[in-house]
Amino acid sequence: MTQPDIASIASCAMELANTARALARTHFRQVTAYDRKADDSPVTVADRAIEAALRAILLERFPEHAILGEEEGLSGDSRNLWALDPIDGTKSFMTGFPLFGALIAFTRDRLPTLGVIEIPATGERWSAYSGQTFFAQDGQEHRVSVSACQSLEDARVYTTSPDCFSATDLERYNSLSRQAAVRRYGGDCYIYGLLASGFCDLVVEASLQPYDYLALVPVVQNAGGIITDWQGQPLGLHSTGHVVAAATPALHVRALDALNA
Repeated sequence: MTQPDIASIASCAMELANTARALARTHFRQVTAYDRKADDSPVTVADRAIEAALRAILLERFPEHAILGEEEGLSGDSRNLWALDPIDGTKSFMTGFPLFGALIAFTRDRLPTLGVIEIPATGERWSAYSGQTFFAQDGQEHRVSVSACQSLEDARVYTTSPDCFSATDLERYNSLSRQAAVRRYGGDCYIYGLLASGFCDLVVEASLQPYDYLALVPVVQNAGGIITDWQGQPLGLHSTGHVVAAATPALHVRALDALNA
């Protein structure tokens, strides 16, 4: 079977991002009710509606591809797999905080080859494919790149929340982040876009699922950054969910050393 080219994949990914944006804006600051999933994480009607709409598009465009979504799990078996997080940052979404996102990844042979970070409330979007990362807003698009930060002592460090760490992992994160110039909390997938654009230098997180991080890999790497697990291994479908994203190789090494000291 002929494999779709990256232009076709990118075109579909933009359609998915546009759909996620429109639906999220319809529900944002309108939805207050939520349910609890088996892992006690919240889910709203918007999460489910967006994923259903994205799956419908993919089933029409690429019916032979597999899909991994946060709400509906894995369907299909193919070397081509899409990973979808309809609302990355449901807690942000349901409390009216605008920096939630939709994450769209395309993987071939389990390697992330395209990633999109869509921020519906602000109209911002990072997209990465063919070796480049682009930022788009208000009809304007430009290529972005990471900062040149080499030193942990000069780094601006982000994580979404201390609640995402186990007690042991939080100790390791605090040991690292207290050496940094600035440490900030909040932002979910938005902070990886900030890193790709050079506005922060280091992101350290844990407890992520494949649909949380697969889209981030091309966004960070194509902008010149490094993204791995806490042992320095590439991220894949079976990673532990521990993520380190750094602007430069030197900073990445310093971060790994601090986390594993």
